[in-house]
Amino acid sequence: MARKQGEVSTSFSLSLRRRVMWPRLVANKILRKPLGSNNFVTDFPGNDGSDGIVLEAPSFDQPSSNSTSTIFNHHKDTNTHKYKVFVSTWNIGGVEPQQDMNIKDWIDTSCDIYVFGFQEIVPLKASNVLGSENSNICMKWNSLIREALNKKTHYYSQENLKHDKHDHDGNPNIIESSNNPREFHCIISKQMVGILISVWVRSNIRPFIRHPNVSCVGCGIMGCLGNKGSVSVRFRLHETSFCFVCTHLASGSREGDEKLRNSNVADILSRTSFPRGPLLDLPRKILDHDRVIFLGDLNYRISLPEATTRSLVERREWNALLKHDQLMMELKEGQVLEGWHEGAIQFAPTYKYCPNSNVYYGCRPANRGEKRRAPAWCDRIIWRGKGLKQHEYGRGTSKLSDHRPVKAIFTAEVGVLRTLKGYHSFFLSDRLDKISSQLQVSSADDFLCKASTKSRSFKI
Repeated sequence: MARKQGEVSTSFSLSLRRRVMWPRLVANKILRKPLGSNNFVTDFPGNDGSDGIVLEAPSFDQPSSNSTSTIFNHHKDTNTHKYKVFVSTWNIGGVEPQQDMNIKDWIDTSCDIYVFGFQEIVPLKASNVLGSENSNICMKWNSLIREALNKKTHYYSQENLKHDKHDHDGNPNIIESSNNPREFHCIISKQMVGILISVWVRSNIRPFIRHPNVSCVGCGIMGCLGNKGSVSVRFRLHETSFCFVCTHLASGSREGDEKLRNSNVADILSRTSFPRGPLLDLPRKILDHDRVIFLGDLNYRISLPEATTRSLVERREWNALLKHDQLMMELKEGQVLEGWHEGAIQFAPTYKYCPNSNVYYGCRPANRGEKRRAPAWCDRIIWRGKGLKQHEYGRGTSKLSDHRPVKAIFTAEVGVLRTLKGYHSFFLSDRLDKISSQLQVSSADDFLCKASTKSRSFKI
């Protein structure tokens, strides 16, 4: 009897807490208060050598006690180094990934930085839009990414040990043992409602990444809720700043709906803001960064009658369709995205497909009252800034959702200090130890993280 009374009391307490939290969550979202926007998930080795701790990002607005770090901001005697960057965007349509889902074939093995952007990782219903984020789906995607990246790297290392023991000049390559492949680590993973961005880097360049931050902008319902909007991440790699903006813009195929999308972009560019850093020299706005990549379900459609669009799609006349693509017209003639670039599109529209099918939605007889959706290139990757060169732009074949994933591969030029070798040990040991001491994890967060790790076969 006492046990039942205790259960009732606990249930009532949880119910009361939810009723108290709900108005607070809604008010914070409506007032555009960045609720926990400076928190993100990251891999960071703790003192016990474990991964998968949920950390609060350190504040870089305060002056650093480490005077050595100022050398890297004032000394501009740099060389240029190139890194390969993989960028992918995918609207999941609220479909939960299966544990045995295979994404390894989608991932290129030769890149140094991987940026995965998702939209609608959860259904956009009221409880998800107005409530706190459920991290379970986010953790599943990060688990799949970790497994895919590190299995790919393991295979790549073994193949190189067999076939690529020397470079083109006949010099021996330095290749890690297949027992210790070049693993990837998550430096930032951040979710806002259905938007998720996850950034991974090779272990050998992670020590040279500084000042990671996130900034969330909701511009959905009432112009502020997170069913639409962006999650932006930034960091500095050596002496070059990067910003990746994962977005989900306003939907709609009626005439004039593209103006809502343009308004969303303008809102994201104006409202996104990052800390200035310890020396007040870090870029705060998106466009102030050296290398910027915009990815997501941008939702721009084709300004043609539906029948004409479907006919051109059937004949695979992409160029005729792209002349009327709203994003293309905005890139060429608009003001919101002036100065941005996109690679040549040589693939079929990525939206909208029937479930588990290669047939576009609307090609089959529709039920009464069911909305029709003409095919469109909703899922896009565009960029801005010198020092970025795109080598690949394509789409995938997965039938998981009504969208197809899109990926791009870039070469990014990065400024590297000529005297960097002299500071290599500083980055690898001393600096990481000092940053580790700055990161404070509450006992509650630590408990939740450990509980999540024990209850799942994945970690992030």
